[in-house]
Amino acid sequence: MDTDLLKTFVEVCQTRHFGRAAENLYLTQAAVSSRIRQLESRIGVPVFTRLRNNLKLTPAGERLLPHAQAVLTAWQRAYQEVAISENQRQQIALGGSPNIWDLTLQNRLFDLKSHKPDMAVRAEVLSHNVVVRQLLERTLDLALVFDAPKVDELHTTQLFQLPLALVSTDANQDFASIKGMDYIMMDWGTLFNIQHAKQCATLPIPSLHTNLARVALDYMLQAGGAAYLPLTLCQAYIDKGILHLVENAPEMHRDVFASYHKENSQQTLIEEVINLFRQYDSQVAPSLQPTP
Repeated sequence: MDTDLLKTFVEVCQTRHFGRAAENLYLTQAAVSSRIRQLESRIGVPVFTRLRNNLKLTPAGERLLPHAQAVLTAWQRAYQEVAISENQRQQIALGGSPNIWDLTLQNRLFDLKSHKPDMAVRAEVLSHNVVVRQLLERTLDLALVFDAPKVDELHTTQLFQLPLALVSTDANQDFASIKGMDYIMMDWGTLFNIQHAKQCATLPIPSLHTNLARVALDYMLQAGGAAYLPLTLCQAYIDKGILHLVENAPEMHRDVFASYHKENSQQTLIEEVINLFRQYDSQVAPSLQPTP
């Protein structure tokens, strides 16, 4: 199977548009259509239903998609491992959601490379479902996740807690009387949502829901409002007086877990990386506390 056909198929799945897929792949639309026809000819079934302004996956296309993604990921991993330079004897593939990267992993990459200069790192931003699948396929070595995967083949350990604080663009706000401003509801997962429903019923009805902390922060800085955000993200704004801690607000947190396949051949390296991350957290923990 030509990997270019699978790559084109995945791109069309993501864009649901032949023209946009062609632009992203630097191809003509005719070339994209030709590749999809070649793919359908090889597997013997159509992968898309083509209706006016509506491109949908067929049942066969839906079944093909995860396999196509797995093949492309495995090929990329194989290519990178073969292409590792002579002074890089090890490689590790790290994955996490956009929030995980923005709030935790991104800050750890430099620390990791400082301790392991001879190691090549592949960094992946992935959804939770894709993280679990790639861990099981062992195309991903280590993932940091908010929700621990309940899969027997994976070993999962709590890495640290991410403190969340209710912050506002208005000073001198008290939790019991906060009103008259936009409230942004961050989706931090099931456990947070349950705790939030119990302890935060008096907060205003949210004007914005999002699962991306950076979106919530940027909106607050432009339009004002309040939200539960990680101190790692907003501490600098608190120190500058741009954001303010809401007094008497319930303290909340998100557990961050490290997960890897129990039979991964790089288990020793993976556990070394996990220990490095833990050391990093013990060093930066004091800076996560709000200033009085």
